[in-house]
Amino acid sequence: MVLSDESISEQEIKKSRFITYLSRVQTVQEAHDFFLKIRKLHPNCTHVCTAFKAGNLSGSNDDGEPSGTAGKPMLNVLLNCEADQIAAAVVRYFGGALLGKGGLVRAYSSSVSQALEEAKNEGLFVELVDMNCYQIRFDYSLTGKVDHFLSSHEAMILNRDYGEKATLDIACSFNPTSSLMALGSGQIEIYNTGTMQVKSACANGSE
Repeated sequence: MVLSDESISEQEIKKSRFITYLSRVQTVQEAHDFFLKIRKLHPNCTHVCTAFKAGNLSGSNDDGEPSGTAGKPMLNVLLNCEADQIAAAVVRYFGGALLGKGGLVRAYSSSVSQALEEAKNEGLFVELVDMNCYQIRFDYSLTGKVDHFLSSHEAMILNRDYGEKATLDIACSFNPTSSLMALGSGQIEIYNTGTMQVKSACANGSE
């Protein structure tokens, strides 16, 4: 599952503000661009600690906090949640009280955990579902039958083009070839154009 939109969460610990931003990223460059954007939003903050995972890619940065007290704990939270392709940036405004190494680990990990939980409660996590893509061409006399078939089978119509024949680009979770051929008595042309991923709302964002 992935985030459908960026989210923000905040908590205060011993007068230090910890503001957590979550975003979907698919590459290292996208993660770096996201982190740079957050740094620009908070030019006067004390730290912007970061972590991300995307498939087999992952990384973290303590941004001046004691080694291993920020980025790695944040990454551990991400690695143990169900979501993929996700980046977290925790902005800290120092409040005057030192937290110690253990306190920093708890602060940064709990900031990310809280942000994930809030994003889940806001319904921001979605499942990615693989769909088969096809282009179908047919005489206009079959339009009603084709539209009814696609609607009743919850197929997605991605594009319509009306030229010499009606042409539809569709996506569906099944192979409609035999059914459409039977529906049109062999008069419907069907071309497999690949696959795509579509988003489907889901209930849980983290374990």
